Amino acid sequence: MGCGTSVATEKQGETLEQDLISQLLDPVVDPWLDRETCYNLIHVPESYTGPRLSFPLSVADTNALLSAFKDQQTLHARYVLQLLYETKKLLKQMPNIVHLSTSYYKEITICGDLHGRLDDLLLIFYKNGLPSAETLYVFNGDFVDRGKKSVEVVILLFAFLLLYPDYMHLNRGNHEDHIMNLRYGFTKEVMQKYKTHGREILQLFQDVFSLLPIATVIDGKILIVHGGISDQTDLDFLSSIERHKVKSALRFPRCSLEHLDISQSCRQTKRTRSTDSSRPSSSRSQNKNQRTPNTRKKRCRLSRQDSAASTSSSSSSSSSSSSLCSPRTPSCLSPHAFPSSPCMPYSVNVLQVPFLDSLSSVPLPSPSQHEQEWKQIVDILWSDPKIQDGCSPNTFRGGGCYFGPDVTQRLLLQHGLQLLIRSHECKQEGYEFCHSGKVITIFSASNYYEEGSNRGAYVKLGRELVPRFYQYQVSRTTRKLTLTQRVRAAEGSALRALKEKLFAHRSELMAGFQQYDQNNTGRVSVCEWALVLESVLRLDLPWRTLRPHLARLAPDGSLEYQSCFEDMGPGIPLPQVTPNLAETLFRYRTDIEIIFNIIDKDHSGLISIEEFRQTWRLFSAHLGVAIDDSAIDDLARSIDFNKDGSIDFTEFLEAFRVVHKLDSKDQQLHEKMDGEKRTG
Repeated sequence: MGCGTSVATEKQGETLEQDLISQLLDPVVDPWLDRETCYNLIHVPESYTGPRLSFPLSVADTNALLSAFKDQQTLHARYVLQLLYETKKLLKQMPNIVHLSTSYYKEITICGDLHGRLDDLLLIFYKNGLPSAETLYVFNGDFVDRGKKSVEVVILLFAFLLLYPDYMHLNRGNHEDHIMNLRYGFTKEVMQKYKTHGREILQLFQDVFSLLPIATVIDGKILIVHGGISDQTDLDFLSSIERHKVKSALRFPRCSLEHLDISQSCRQTKRTRSTDSSRPSSSRSQNKNQRTPNTRKKRCRLSRQDSAASTSSSSSSSSSSSSLCSPRTPSCLSPHAFPSSPCMPYSVNVLQVPFLDSLSSVPLPSPSQHEQEWKQIVDILWSDPKIQDGCSPNTFRGGGCYFGPDVTQRLLLQHGLQLLIRSHECKQEGYEFCHSGKVITIFSASNYYEEGSNRGAYVKLGRELVPRFYQYQVSRTTRKLTLTQRVRAAEGSALRALKEKLFAHRSELMAGFQQYDQNNTGRVSVCEWALVLESVLRLDLPWRTLRPHLARLAPDGSLEYQSCFEDMGPGIPLPQVTPNLAETLFRYRTDIEIIFNIIDKDHSGLISIEEFRQTWRLFSAHLGVAIDDSAIDDLARSIDFNKDGSIDFTEFLEAFRVVHKLDSKDQQLHEKMDGEKRTG
């Protein structure tokens, strides 16, 4: 009886899934969904212990979501629907291409594919800070599919979008597509987590995904899209299209075939077939056999094997091709691709149209406006860069194109841009340069294929528009971090930055304190301490309120001013470098990084000793820091730890960064505990 029940249940599930697929591929307007307040009709039982959201969202709501998802809780369907409705209303007001300016924000953080990896998203927030006025994010598509926490990831992203619409920006990826979701897991995940209202939630997701902006531009110089570009990409045209009409980039726009002269082409085809009698019988027999079901099955299996081989031999890709799910024309309009020259558009010019039991070739009609819009979006979402010049069909994915350095250069020049940032492909280090540094791939899902397969990364841009990369990898230790630790760390990022500011101006602050401390007691009053901080740093902060986090009081109520620097110090001790020089290097480390990146044109991270001398002279001239050549040589030799005649830029920055000593002690304690557990 148990077996029969499970079989019946499985059949019911298959029927439900088939019905769902049919409804999603050809959606009809649901009167219930049409009512903007339909979520109010859903009852939330008293037994529900998850977060209860109120709109407009507050910081308390996003914190509640973070806490609930960390504790494996599921947000109630009523709040999911309301959140999606609010997101839909907001996205309707947004342009196709969002323009941001670093003049309003100190830094902008760009993240790549997450693919339902909640741990990666939380780790980014842990390392970089929660979205806020100080921490602006651009998430570059592919939030869902493949990972088991796609619902949680996309809900958090939408929640922060609603909370901070000026500081949280989301680009559409090729997986923000309901047909992709059917194949790669998001649809199944939603239906498992929301058995009662899953269909309504999925239809709303379909609407919201189609309303996501398709590109972001920073300072008019940096273009951010999910996949890439083609030789037909036109940003002005993309800005004007109605993006919500492209519900799926996998479905070729419906067009009528009535104006195609199929009958004439078919007659020509039949005349051609009638000449087959002149061919050898073995050839006719082979052609006939090719139409048998068994042969078709064999060819299908072979096609899958070829696809698998292609996947294994191709460069790491976040979205492999699929005969069932790829942005090709539908089965009724199958394009016959012809070789295209690098200088010619790669669009096909012949359609293979089914007519009775045969295929007939007909000229491709002029594309309609809707088809042109669809094509532009497909290229943006699905394309990949290649080493060779030109533009060719992306046969591996089945949609979009491979675009070469010349295509990149032409688009950048046309629109006055200097850099293209895209995602869409898994990279072992989490990021990769190509096209002479004009294209950056950023991928934020670590351990994408298996544990340890790749790092995740995000890139930060300041006003100088020089990309700085931050890598990470979710591990057993990072998963153990409680949400309280993660949120506390995110909220404490500003406090750590303030402590680093104190260290960078240590000499000036000490001189100010000692003016009030004539007897060298090491103590000043809290009022005097605050006056010195304000006069040196000029930050206009509530120093008395911050005092418990920055400095220690003596038993008599005076302040021990040297305690400001107790938990900070230079990273790697370099005896040749004086403390004042260390402070100077730390204070201007961003400027040093800019100069290094300019000189290190191949982005190898290695600079020769002679290049280092030239760099330092530029730095000295730029900032007026006078250091003689002998001191520069001593500094270079001390940094060249392996004595190979070149300097690792990462090690250089490490030598002069601020170390939070308490954090280092905590790290040592964690490592010791992990070691004991492994040996125990």
